[in-house]
Amino acid sequence: MPLTLDQLNAAPLAEATQWLDGIYEHSPWIAEAALAQRPFATLAQLKWAMVQALQAAGAQAQLALIRAHPELAGKAMVSKTLTAESTHEQSKAGLTDCTPEEFARIQQLNSDYNARFGFPFILAVRGPRGTGLAKQQIIDTFARRLTNHRDFERAEALRNIHRIAEIRLNEKFGYEPILGNEVWDWHERLAQHSDAGYAEKGQLTVTYLTDAHRACAQRISHWMRDCGFDEVEIDAVGNVVGRYKPAHDGGKYLLTGSHYDTVRNGGRYDGRTGIFVPMACVRELHRQNRRLPFGIELVAFAEEEGQRYKATFLGSGALVGDFDSNWLEQKDADGITLRQAMEHAGLCIADIPKLKRDPAHYLGYIEVHIEQGPVLNEMCLPLAAVTSINASSRYQCAITGMASHAGTTPMNRRRDAAAAAAELLLYMEQRATKDGDSVATMGMLHVPSGSVNVVPGRCEFSLDMRAPSNAQRDALVADILQQLDDICQRRGLQYVAERSMQASCAPSNPALQAHWEAAVAAQGLPVHRMPSGAGHDAMKIHQMLPQAMLFVRGENSGISHNPLESSTADDLQLAVQAYNHVLNQLAK
Repeated sequence: MPLTLDQLNAAPLAEATQWLDGIYEHSPWIAEAALAQRPFATLAQLKWAMVQALQAAGAQAQLALIRAHPELAGKAMVSKTLTAESTHEQSKAGLTDCTPEEFARIQQLNSDYNARFGFPFILAVRGPRGTGLAKQQIIDTFARRLTNHRDFERAEALRNIHRIAEIRLNEKFGYEPILGNEVWDWHERLAQHSDAGYAEKGQLTVTYLTDAHRACAQRISHWMRDCGFDEVEIDAVGNVVGRYKPAHDGGKYLLTGSHYDTVRNGGRYDGRTGIFVPMACVRELHRQNRRLPFGIELVAFAEEEGQRYKATFLGSGALVGDFDSNWLEQKDADGITLRQAMEHAGLCIADIPKLKRDPAHYLGYIEVHIEQGPVLNEMCLPLAAVTSINASSRYQCAITGMASHAGTTPMNRRRDAAAAAAELLLYMEQRATKDGDSVATMGMLHVPSGSVNVVPGRCEFSLDMRAPSNAQRDALVADILQQLDDICQRRGLQYVAERSMQASCAPSNPALQAHWEAAVAAQGLPVHRMPSGAGHDAMKIHQMLPQAMLFVRGENSGISHNPLESSTADDLQLAVQAYNHVLNQLAK
């Protein structure tokens, strides 16, 4: 019989500790320390208590725990001395049935890894869905992580240990993240559609109005209908719009959603999580034959990434009346104009002005999004409330000096444009760090016609500067541009700096943010608040409606815009529960 939280809360410490034995490999002290926080209202709260127990134990205890784990397909497996839990997991991943070639490869990786790090490779081989990674996925991950820094890899090992413990706890309590599994599956199934040229390489790329993009729109629209939305349409810019009506005519709507396009060779979860989480909630309402005092309008935005055309936020921008007709003449890399692409897709360009929403008909806008960063992953927290979407400024810059012979020009007589850019880059790093939550990036750096034996006479580069408030961003920008001027004056160089983009911050609406915070707390989790350094559709809708976002932890150090982007079914389950909690709060 599965264990219950009521049983765990009521049991004597020794008995409760015994029940949780095996959750962390050969380390019952973690359970004992966590049980000091009883009673637990949710399984997520118990999981977090165990995370905290290990975090508080210190580096030596953590390293001992890592070393208590067996190698994958290693000596313990061959000698059949694995714990029952490890045997089950390695078997589930097929590691007990390796070919001779696979076994030899894993043995070599084990040897290389131990020699480099001094502890065994730890991977939650049951994977983000809990059903087991393929052997090739395991081998590829093994090889990739061999290149990590030792401190980073130790932290990555601990994160995987927590994931292993989560799956073991699920089985101990007979818990399955049913809705999280289904949301995870929607992500994977939609990722089957990818643009030509990328699909053949196994890469996910979905850019505006390609065949794959239109296939995604059709797939999402069918899923919305299956989930019980009363109305589903693909609008004049390609947004997929589903409406679940309120209990009574005339009720307002809650606007929600995110985008379904991707960057090139991107991930499955960026944007799409904000479509599938509310979709799951509406499906549950429909199954319960339940209506809320307000309706739910879910919009799968057709374009946010600006990959095919330079018309970023085209999908959400149309809803706030921000569609520039000049965009229609933009051409993609194949010379196809935006107008031609829209007409080919059967979209009615003349109807775009009709898409602008009347704010009086809406309660506000909420969005769920994968974090796209390492913070939650490093903290071992599944959810966070977003306080603001950062303000940003971008510049295209060039420094001009004098190209000269690298061997004959003395160091004190050089007018080196690249050295000046490098000096500015180091200053940007130091200046942004002073604010704590500001960031500054020189993402593009180019020496035109550069040569190994020529002092660079020109250097072209980009600047991307972001901060949680407009004032903080403006101060950051002013200091960096002043430093650019000072460097060039001192070195006898000329420069140009042209602003290419500026976006204001989008602070979360206090009431909606409070709803997200209450929803996180209701899961038994601590409430973490953080700004978003990335832009989202919410910042566009912010021009029209109050908005607030929920972040969901990403796997693989929170990497995003990358094929390794991922989330677990357990975290997605918590996001669905938190979203449903917000709906219930708004319904009161």
